[in-house]
Amino acid sequence: MMRFVDVKNDVAFRKIFGNENEPQVLITFLNAVLGFEDSEEIESLELKNPHQFPRIAGERATIIDVLATDKRGRRFIIEMQVAEAAGFDKRVQYYVGREYSMQMRRGEGYKVLNPTIFIGILSFSYFASPGYLSNHLILDEKTHEHCLRDMRFCFIELPKFKKQMNELANEIDKWVYFIKNSKSLDVRPDSTESGGLRAAYEQAEMFRWTEDEWRAYDDAAIREEDIRGVESLALQRAEERGLEQGREQGREQGREQGREQGREQGLERGLEQGRDAGIREVARRLRARGISVAEVAEMTGLGAAEVAELE
Repeated sequence: MMRFVDVKNDVAFRKIFGNENEPQVLITFLNAVLGFEDSEEIESLELKNPHQFPRIAGERATIIDVLATDKRGRRFIIEMQVAEAAGFDKRVQYYVGREYSMQMRRGEGYKVLNPTIFIGILSFSYFASPGYLSNHLILDEKTHEHCLRDMRFCFIELPKFKKQMNELANEIDKWVYFIKNSKSLDVRPDSTESGGLRAAYEQAEMFRWTEDEWRAYDDAAIREEDIRGVESLALQRAEERGLEQGREQGREQGREQGREQGREQGLERGLEQGRDAGIREVARRLRARGISVAEVAEMTGLGAAEVAELE
């Protein structure tokens, strides 16, 4: 019986898809997701800093990227995101726009710019479409003409993928099944005939991991669970505190303005104050765990200065 790591873990994702010694894994995956065949097919890739792509301040550590360029100059950003973040759509467009524009140095012409393609693997549902795979292009609003071809966005929404092992119809099905279910599998499917997918399963086998790799993987999983636990507890306490403060303020205002009106207004203000206190408590706890001011600000909605003052 085999055991596999959770591919959605950021350490596992980097090891499997950002492995310079196994580039065929990423090549096969990209060709399957993007439907590249014949002359469009990716044959080789150069990984660009696969272990830590430059970030915007405040992003969750569970968002990780692999940046690659093929021999035609096309650039690929591959991201695994386990939680929806504020401004997700804007950040994705910023990533692609930044990577596209950074190809051109001062004095060079626009002809040096090559297509930039974003592939996002999401552990949450985001788009209205029922399909798990969606492609987003720049099209004419009326005619749907596709002339602006240099930017493309492709998303895989894991919650929408419902197929079982015996229902996998094509290569992209097999890849998504692997990413979504790896942790619960105890056998490698017989249908993994492509070399890239077979290599991905091999990289995900636990017994192949070193002690240091396993420790880093475990630390990443614990960190994410800690963040979720702190957020959940803090929100629960904020609600309880808000209700209690709301009741108290409602009683006081009721004496002056009338019992019914005061209860409603006091409860509303109390809830607001309670939530604010709870959010600040979350921020204190996250800072105590060593999470940066920028990350805490993004996660709680507080300003960076407010987070710093809590210390």
